[in-house]
Amino acid sequence: MKLSVILVSYNVRYYLEQAVRSVLLAAGTDIATEIFIVDNASTDGSVGYLSARFPASRHPNVHIMANKGNAGFGRANNQALARATGEYVLFLNPDTLLTENTLRDCLAFADAHPDMGALGVEMLKADGTFAFESRRGLPTPWTAFCKMSGLAALRPRSKRFGKYYMRYLDATRPARIEIVSGAFFMARREALNACGGFDEDFFMYGEDIDLSYRLLKRGLHNYYLPTPILHYKGESTQKSSYRYVHVFYEAMLIFYRKHYRHSHISLTLLVKTAILGRALLALAAGCGRRLLRPFRHPRLSVRPRYLFLGPESHFAAIRDLAARHGLDVTCRTADDAATAADGTYRYVIYDTTAFTPGRILDLAKRSDHRSTLCTYYHADRLLISKDDIFAPAPDGAAATPQPQQP
Repeated sequence: MKLSVILVSYNVRYYLEQAVRSVLLAAGTDIATEIFIVDNASTDGSVGYLSARFPASRHPNVHIMANKGNAGFGRANNQALARATGEYVLFLNPDTLLTENTLRDCLAFADAHPDMGALGVEMLKADGTFAFESRRGLPTPWTAFCKMSGLAALRPRSKRFGKYYMRYLDATRPARIEIVSGAFFMARREALNACGGFDEDFFMYGEDIDLSYRLLKRGLHNYYLPTPILHYKGESTQKSSYRYVHVFYEAMLIFYRKHYRHSHISLTLLVKTAILGRALLALAAGCGRRLLRPFRHPRLSVRPRYLFLGPESHFAAIRDLAARHGLDVTCRTADDAATAADGTYRYVIYDTTAFTPGRILDLAKRSDHRSTLCTYYHADRLLISKDDIFAPAPDGAAATPQPQQP
């Protein structure tokens, strides 16, 4: 087996289905691939839904593992890693979309770099912009302090202050980096087994930082490859929320205590002070939003406009979907795609029968980034965006996704 792909899921069955289908498309018939889906006790019927979508009779290499409770991101990945047989393992978030070239590009790069520890890729947000999480530096006490204190945001391209996101590197060129994102984390299975997989002390966030660092400590190198994928929810998570700040920076502290416990006491105090400050700011911002909510005038909310791009034979179906869910949708043929992103529409819907994932991401990347991309699956009458999912339901209501959680 050349590649084992592992996805951990929690109440994101439609995103997950799309991710798995993109993996199957990217693997094709040339790359021997097995897929492990580890469900962390979803309450949205994910296990039954996915079992019906990927039956063993048609997809013998798709394996669904159902946990009785939420085991966390690291432990769930390790469960599948213990069963993986691929030369390489790809840990992949369910809220991602690969292009038809992603796996081929990554495996060719990995085969050509025997010193590779882990490999990350160019992750795009739903508006086509570059996600800074695609490349990160090791959160040493100084780097962590610069990020948490805001110095990194003030001087993002500085090698001294902005190392956390390594924005001084050319995003169009392969490069050595230090931390690979857990949203797309490819490594050799033998290296992962030698490291012991993910540290299960991290329940959510920080696991990828820790594993990347342990690979570096073994004398390997981590790389960034500018082959694009879509990461839907990575930037839509409310990263200014108190919960996010608390969970994320607690994970940072676990990493810090594990790998830098002998650092000077002053640096420890600086990092902890920055964590407290960010947590207090997030708490104050959340309170402010709740206080202002009653004063928001309902008429100020503008109904978002959607542009559908696809074959004319699908116009009736998308208009029916729009009518049932109260969407303002304009239909155009796929030939209009090059001139569609003019800022008039908040969402651009790409029919997957007319556009490959690679073409969708290329158009989004070259757009003015004022619109958010959506995908439409005509056979299932399914519309997916980073904000909402409109799927067939007995009551005709839209199914709105929950925040991404492993």
